[in-house]
Amino acid sequence: MAVHIRLARQGTKKKPFYRVVVTDQRSPRGGRFLENVGTFDPAKELKDESLKLNHERLAYWRGVGAVPSATLTRLLKAAAKIEAAPAK
Repeated sequence: MAVHIRLARQGTKKKPFYRVVVTDQRSPRGGRFLENVGTFDPAKELKDESLKLNHERLAYWRGVGAVPSATLTRLLKAAAKIEAAPAK
């Protein structure tokens, strides 16, 4: 079973909201998942806490071989860059 970490769409029409979920790669985008590890709200700016994650669980799943999607990888890199920037 290949496990992926990806976004599952929630919300209403034209107002998306995403959950960051760990799931079997064969499951549909909004289908069953193993664990919910965070949320992403694209309506907010990335610097305004639009990406909220349980970093302990994310590290656990990555440690046992779960692969993040391309979109989630991009979001994680952007969030890490913002966290590393000095506060003004």
